Amino acid sequence: MERKENVLDEKSFDFAVKTVKLYKKIIKEEKEYVLPKQFLRSGTSIGANVAEANGAISTADFSSKVSIAYKESLETKFWLRLFEATNYIEAEEFQDMFEKADELSRIMFSILKKTRMNK
Repeated sequence: MERKENVLDEKSFDFAVKTVKLYKKIIKEEKEYVLPKQFLRSGTSIGANVAEANGAISTADFSSKVSIAYKESLETKFWLRLFEATNYIEAEEFQDMFEKADELSRIMFSILKKTRMNK
């Protein structure tokens, strides 16, 4: 079966890849394992929940999965802010990742507004 791609699916997958790479970099360079693990979990969970939303069996199921992904994006932005404030990542790396996470948040919030207004 051919898989239909959408913008959110592509962007959330790309973000998950960048999340894994940043996680690996922090644990290698900083020898910190606890905080990056939380970041890894939330950053990759965005794409996983988007993938689940794409297979939703109802509008309510779809909205629920997108809502979870949205909340995970907010948590991920928190971790990024914390990493920059505690010098685990450089400002430039923070800016790039934060902008991508924020874009995902905005896309998902827009989807949630539309799906919940059409109820």
